[in-house]
Amino acid sequence: MRDVLGELMAVWRAGGTAGVGTVVQTFRSAPRPPGASMVVAPDGTVAGSVSGGCVEGAVYELAREVVESGRPALERYGVSDDDAFAVGLTCGGILDVWVEAISRRSFPELADVAADIEGERPVAVATVIDHPEPAVVGRRVIVRPDAVSGSVGSARADAAVVDDARGLLAAGRTGVLTYGPDGQRRGEGMRVFVGSHAPSPRMLVFGAIDFAAAVAHVGAFLGYRVTVCDARPVFATHTRFPTAHEVVVDWPHRYLQAQIDAGAIDPRTVICVLTHDPKFDVPLLALALRLPDVAYIGAMGSRRTHLDRLRRLREAGVTEAELARLSSPTGLDIGARTPEETAVSIAAEIIELRWGGGGERLSATRGRIHHDPNA
Repeated sequence: MRDVLGELMAVWRAGGTAGVGTVVQTFRSAPRPPGASMVVAPDGTVAGSVSGGCVEGAVYELAREVVESGRPALERYGVSDDDAFAVGLTCGGILDVWVEAISRRSFPELADVAADIEGERPVAVATVIDHPEPAVVGRRVIVRPDAVSGSVGSARADAAVVDDARGLLAAGRTGVLTYGPDGQRRGEGMRVFVGSHAPSPRMLVFGAIDFAAAVAHVGAFLGYRVTVCDARPVFATHTRFPTAHEVVVDWPHRYLQAQIDAGAIDPRTVICVLTHDPKFDVPLLALALRLPDVAYIGAMGSRRTHLDRLRRLREAGVTEAELARLSSPTGLDIGARTPEETAVSIAAEIIELRWGGGGERLSATRGRIHHDPNA
């Protein structure tokens, strides 16, 4: 929803009704992940995508029908269907797409949900997409870390869904939960799609150099909330890093410790150390490598710099197990030379670790192209 929130809210605020299709579940090599959405406005204009172009036409027509009838629909698109090639899904994947009509009447809480998303506050929307009782389909509950509104039908079902939705929200995951018709943990009949809208993951870039500007730019493009930190005020300026969300003047290890103490570091955080200066990167990395769980810790430098850095870190008491978490030299071997190419190399390694790719050329591999996220 995040990608189409502006277009959806424009229809909602104008008092109109939008048809919204959302990918709720995927199988095999599906082109878009769960949570990808497409909005069909009353004037027929479209925003967003559920398949990168494969089934958009079919979902568009279904969205128009749902708005007309007022009845939501759950549709599966895949090559196993007789009309799979007719709708264009030839990639071998399968998509479950939930289509509903959204308006002020059907979703009065949307403005508050949108405000949470735009304000980087965690919120999840849990919607019943399948149930033996048609009247229950489409009911939703809004879940926040400390508040709940709405209902999926009963106190028992609400308790189960809210508990599980909070778990998904804490992990930043979106997906389908299955229960018995009244929320029984062991049972089938009710399926609930939980769209989690956690704050954007963080990218901390240490070292205000030209390479850092390129890394910050690519990080922001990938959806990270980027902070650039350097102890030198003459270099750490917003003018030099216009795409960073924050530019901080502080000693790197001191800033990282403050973020740890504030609870602002989570398992999705990536840390890029580009300082090239032992007095900055050794205390910073000694702290970062002892963090219990972050997505990525990379340090830039030559092979010689890397070996010297390892020696200094060992002298600082960093263990071999902790050193094994360090990606140094940072990035994948794609022959990068310029700051922009190096930023792509670093981003590629971060993406590879997130999704479990192998880093090979796709033309030289077989099997699935899209991966499930690493645990």
